[in-house]
Amino acid sequence: MMPTRILLEGRPGAGKTTLVRRLATLLRDRRTVGFTTEEIRQGGARTGFALETLEGGRRAVLAHVDFPGPPRVGRYGVDPDVIEQLALPSLMSVAADPTAGDLVLIDELGRMELACTAFQDTVRCLFESDIDIVATVHAHHDPFTDALKQRPDVTLLQVTRTNRDTLPEDLAARLEEP
Repeated sequence: MMPTRILLEGRPGAGKTTLVRRLATLLRDRRTVGFTTEEIRQGGARTGFALETLEGGRRAVLAHVDFPGPPRVGRYGVDPDVIEQLALPSLMSVAADPTAGDLVLIDELGRMELACTAFQDTVRCLFESDIDIVATVHAHHDPFTDALKQRPDVTLLQVTRTNRDTLPEDLAARLEEP
């Protein structure tokens, strides 16, 4: 049986992160490995992004307007060590030794995360392994994510304000069917 590969594409604010978090809570029969990212806001203004692991809930600031960089993505300095220390250990472990039933959830394959070359390498390895993957991607063009979107084994789903509330249940049912 072919592994499930789903990319959830949507514009900022479409609800991709909320969808992935909801999906993770709905999956009862699957061990989920991966992370989510979320905006950090101060006084109504977005000042950065935090990364949180699905297993263990470890959390750190990935990017912030006060970080010097490099790398920089827009007005944010990015701390690639956060990806390497929080996200990569579990992702590399599951890529090296996939266990039946494991599911990788990544929110997201974005410019900040992809600034870490080791993360790109690990994602490539995951897409070559025999493991199910659900990941979010921006709608903008990027050579790395464009290549993933073109893979014949990838299902690309658009996340919109209209479908974001029903997609988690639909995906959970699809991912837990025997």
